[in-house]
Amino acid sequence: MSDIKTIEKEALAAIQAAPSLEALDAVRVAELGKKGRVSGLMSGLGKMTPDERKENGPKLNALKVAVDEAVRARKAQLEAEALEAQLATETIDLTLPPAPGPRTGTLHPVMQVFEEIAAIFGDMGFTVAEGPDIEDDWHNFTALNFPEGHPARETHDTFFMDAPEGGTPKVLRTHTSPVQIRTMMSEKPPIRILVPGRVYRNDWDATHTPMFHQVEGLVIEKGIHMGHLKGCLIDFVKAFFEVDDVVSRFRPHFFPFTEPSAEMDVQCERSGGIVEVGKGTDWLEVLGCGMVHPNVLRNCGLDPAEHQGFAFGMGVDRLAMLKYGMPDLRPYFEADPQWTRHYGFAPWTTPSVSGGLS
Repeated sequence: MSDIKTIEKEALAAIQAAPSLEALDAVRVAELGKKGRVSGLMSGLGKMTPDERKENGPKLNALKVAVDEAVRARKAQLEAEALEAQLATETIDLTLPPAPGPRTGTLHPVMQVFEEIAAIFGDMGFTVAEGPDIEDDWHNFTALNFPEGHPARETHDTFFMDAPEGGTPKVLRTHTSPVQIRTMMSEKPPIRILVPGRVYRNDWDATHTPMFHQVEGLVIEKGIHMGHLKGCLIDFVKAFFEVDDVVSRFRPHFFPFTEPSAEMDVQCERSGGIVEVGKGTDWLEVLGCGMVHPNVLRNCGLDPAEHQGFAFGMGVDRLAMLKYGMPDLRPYFEADPQWTRHYGFAPWTTPSVSGGLS
């Protein structure tokens, strides 16, 4: 048993020097296998006297543990190095154009419309802002001037999470408006943001889904009025639907967080299940908007006498349906590759106002 230290030193050195997983396994077998050196010493314990076993048993167990741990550590190191080497050979330059041949990957229509909207408002000076999908009551309702007892606070409209004992339940955000609140509380005017994201409401049919996509805009500056809102949205509709002129109307409506509030309609033509904006005499609702309510400004620490602003919101899924002729919202979320191939867009094409959107 006098060679325990020598065996440990030699075994650990061989383990650390193993250049591959195969070589490491060979060292493991030579030391810990049935006929290995460490196993041979362990088998000799039965021939020892009780006093010898008491002295040498702990030493042999420590040797076995040390060799086993060294093997595991070296194996993890070799596996990590092999993975790094594999990843280094699988790099791809995403700035290169796609390879010629049949197109396989496609951009989902919702993402295409997100990109188009961002391109249009980006040219107007808007920047993109984001926030959490799980919100608290204050950001999702109270700060936005929703009174107690409002239908949106009921479970038949909204997904609430289980509340901790004595606490207020969190909510899956029902709109992206909480990001407007967070921005107004963290940044000083002038503010001009676009807020894309997922939102959640308890609804499910051909034109409503429990999770859908929304884009909202917010402008806070001095001297902002309804004329700025109308001009901004009319320019957006022209660019998005790619028409030179559009007839629009703003119908009075009610939203808790804007006053006055309106829904924007554009003139269109409906025939054969197709909607064409910029012609005809029918009307199509495209979004909701209004001047930011003074209570909302106060909740965010802004003085309504000094700063004014406007906000608007639109459903991205519905805009995609209108522009690209998709009759049902539900296939958006069914992960059907055939549907995506039919309605999808080239993945490497970035929409821009100057270069074209669709």
